[in-house]
Amino acid sequence: MTTKADMRLRRQRWAAVRYHGIGLGAAFFFLAPFVITFLSSFRPNAEAGLPPLPPWPTTGVSFDAYRALDTFGSGIWRHMLNSFVVSTGTVFLTVVVSLLAGYGFSRYRFPLKNVMFVLIIATLMIPFQSILTPLFIILARLGLNNSLFGLTLVYVTLQLPFSVFMMRNAFDAVPKEIEEAARIDGARDLKLLVRVLLPLVMPGVATVAIFAFLNAWNEFFAALVLLSSNDNYTLPVLMTAVRAGRLGAINWGAVQAGVAVMVVPCLFVFLLLQRYYMRGLMAGAVK
Repeated sequence: MTTKADMRLRRQRWAAVRYHGIGLGAAFFFLAPFVITFLSSFRPNAEAGLPPLPPWPTTGVSFDAYRALDTFGSGIWRHMLNSFVVSTGTVFLTVVVSLLAGYGFSRYRFPLKNVMFVLIIATLMIPFQSILTPLFIILARLGLNNSLFGLTLVYVTLQLPFSVFMMRNAFDAVPKEIEEAARIDGARDLKLLVRVLLPLVMPGVATVAIFAFLNAWNEFFAALVLLSSNDNYTLPVLMTAVRAGRLGAINWGAVQAGVAVMVVPCLFVFLLLQRYYMRGLMAGAVK
């Protein structure tokens, strides 16, 4: 005879099966493109233009696609280094500036504070393409045109409004009593910020770092316009040359290999900081 407890246990089991089944289905849906691209990048040249399914090489693993990718531009390693330098520089400068700005907007009082903050946030509504020409002229006047440092400064400028907003919310979520107790113990502004408040706002810092890295690593248009030397091009610009092919012939194996090379660092950064990501997005949402 089936009791109410047995029925409840059965419903709980079916609910768990549905929950995990939906989760596995969603995970497969999102991971399938990455898996197909990664496996396809190890096909030999003879299989590179075949349909994507099955994605794995049928005649053996080959690195022909990666060797072909290294023949474009100045070589894949040079362009990877350019992207890495620009992305890490963008992350570092964005985190430092937004950390200080967010702390100032959250804890200090000064004239036109709210007006300045609204103006900073309002810049998010300005399309990047509309200010590209002034940015190009400014970099040319400063002698930073066609340089990775100049491109990094542009990325930092574009990333700061969102980052300042995130860091202000992160500091607003920290009780002021913690700061007051640290000041009583003798901590001053910079020491207080680094040793006391920074660990508490680390989710916000991780969120800012993820967005800054992903935007700088994948950005194409500014790198194409502001860089004119082949040796300085980043990976997205290189991929346009790979996608266009030579004399109309597209090496699809090299395309798949380039996509795999671009995706791996993004996945690594996200997986490294994912535990802070959701907490950083929710920082300041609840008092």
